[in-house]
Amino acid sequence: MNQIDLKGRVAAITGGARGIGYAIAERFLASGASVALWDVDPKAMEEAKAQLSKKGKVDTQKVDVVDLASIEAAVKGTEAALGPLAILVNNAGITGGNGKTWELDPKVWKQVVDVNLIGPYLCARGVVPGMIARKYGRIVNIASVAGKEGNPNASHYSASKAGLIALTKSLGKELAQNGVLVNCVTPAAAKTDIFKQMKQEHIDYMLSRIPMGRFVEVDEIAAMVTWLSSEDCSFSTGAVFDITGGRATY
Repeated sequence: MNQIDLKGRVAAITGGARGIGYAIAERFLASGASVALWDVDPKAMEEAKAQLSKKGKVDTQKVDVVDLASIEAAVKGTEAALGPLAILVNNAGITGGNGKTWELDPKVWKQVVDVNLIGPYLCARGVVPGMIARKYGRIVNIASVAGKEGNPNASHYSASKAGLIALTKSLGKELAQNGVLVNCVTPAAAKTDIFKQMKQEHIDYMLSRIPMGRFVEVDEIAAMVTWLSSEDCSFSTGAVFDITGGRATY
């Protein structure tokens, strides 16, 4: 593992109790950061904390990313426990299942957009003022190649991730002279619990589009996110970083 310096930094990771978020937390801890897991599942968080605490300082906050009051409480709780937040990773997300656009339940469509797009907006809103005041911050949004290409039978997920890419670009430009950098990554699919929300034919479709012929590993995503969260990332903001095994063409 290459060493990336996050010593003294405090990071919050939404959806940090499992999957990609957990892998990012592991890599952050190995890089010297203190980590706050922001998740809606207290049991999963405590199980994650039991393992991650062996590697560094870990805080947990129950957070509903579509509830502003919940986010504001998490910011206060995390900063009381660990210190000022320097890094936010907007990782929490749902797929909402698969189906033709006109057949998807409008309530589910809205829920996916709420969690995947409104959630990152609200979390950024909660941490940005403090980052501006301290003239330092890193925000990394976990988008998806689906946001670039628009996967069939996943219009809600694709649209939410396309919106997250645009949010990244807008926020990055707004903060470009404040010491706060905002970037996103657009992974191909990784084998995580989110697969349980998808039909097998959709999983097969995603795999068939990847020239490397395999799914991305969560540790590979974590490595890219860790660099984007570090001081070494100093002249990239509002940018989209591909990690799709050759699938994306732009």
